[in-house]
Amino acid sequence: MTKLYHDLDLLDAVKQKRRLFAGFLIVTAVFLAGLVTCLTFYILLPYKDPSGVWYVVGTSVLTGLYIIFCFPYMGISYKRSRAYCKMLKFISVGLKEYAVLPFEGIDDWTVKDGVDVNVALFSVKNVKKDEKMIRQIYVDGEKEFPAFKEGKKARIVSQGNLLIAYELTEDEE
Repeated sequence: MTKLYHDLDLLDAVKQKRRLFAGFLIVTAVFLAGLVTCLTFYILLPYKDPSGVWYVVGTSVLTGLYIIFCFPYMGISYKRSRAYCKMLKFISVGLKEYAVLPFEGIDDWTVKDGVDVNVALFSVKNVKKDEKMIRQIYVDGEKEFPAFKEGKKARIVSQGNLLIAYELTEDEE
């Protein structure tokens, strides 16, 4: 069996998530220090001093830059890292499903639970009717796609339709 995930994958993902959050906290601390500095100097100005406008403008620009930083950084980088950690945690504690299925093809990329995945299509025999159904198995976009061949069967281990391990077999459909 070829395993896609190793023991250190979750640890590395958690470390990356913590680094991203630490970067956010550093930027937030710098923003708050700049805000307190501008506010302190503005309060120390004499009444109706014309240079007070510059402190208001500086505070507004600083706040705008912080907001412009926060939305993409926390909404894209940190959110994706958090989703990847969550997926890896589910893999380590979730129920595994074992199957031997014939490979049918590859579908487009998609996003499952905030993680980019490639979709492998496998055919499954319907229990109630005598027809084939297509089952989507998601392969992590960060990992190399397995060398599945159309019509050949593969032993797969999945958790929530996410491929964890596989083994290629020589059996035809």
